Order: sequence, then C-alpha cells, then structure tokens
Amino acid sequence: QVQLVESGGGLVQAGGSLRLSCAASGLTFSSYSVGWFRQAPGKEREFVVAIMWSGSTNYADSVKGRFTISRDNAKNTVYLQMASLKPEDTAVYYCAADPIPRLPAESRAYPYWGQGTQVTVSS
Repeated sequence: QVQLVESGGGLVQAGGSLRLSCAASGLTFSSYSVGWFRQAPGKEREFVVAIMWSGSTNYADSVKGRFTISRDNAKNTVYLQMASLKPEDTAVYYCAADPIPRLPAESRAYPYWGQGTQVTVSS
C-alpha cells in the first residue's frame, strides 16, 4: 500500500533552518506530484509548496524565498529545506502525493498523506 513518512521536524530558534523529508513507498514515485501542507493548532491545514515529477514547483506566498522543495526520485524522497524560520511557521507539516501531473494547492486533490512531523519555532 502507499505509505508516506515525514521526518526531520523539531525545535528550532527563529531565523534557523530545518530540512524535512518525505519518504514514499508503494507507488511509482517519480510520476507523482508531492505537496507539503501544514496545520497549526486551531487553524485549518494550509498549502506550503508542491513539486511535480518534472521539477516544476508551486510555492505559497508566505514561504517564497525561504523554503525550497526538491526531490530525489532514485530515493523516492522529497525534501523541504526551510530557512529563516519564523514562529508563525510552527505547525505539523504533512506531505501528500497526487498521481495527476499538476501542482494543486487544495488538500482535497491529494489522495495519499503522511502522518506529519512537528516543527516548532521559538522566538
């Protein structure tokens, strides 16, 4: 079955960096689009960034210039490099996979989800 596993979350000070990983199994990973979403306590899940099989990307305005998504199809893994972190970036971060070649910002477009990893940015 399809499985997505996030890792790399943790506690970091404002201005610091973290790299999240999303390891996939049970799917032809290289043909899937992968998105990152986040959900802070009491808030709705929000789109962060997505990457298509070709490397094309779609970033939320709130993270442009600070976050970078990349993928290694040989390792079935997508990475989210986060820099210049702010307290408002604190959330559980989820990766999700979409078999259709597109870059959707809507969570309902993604049928497969990981369990999430906590990112906490202290001020």
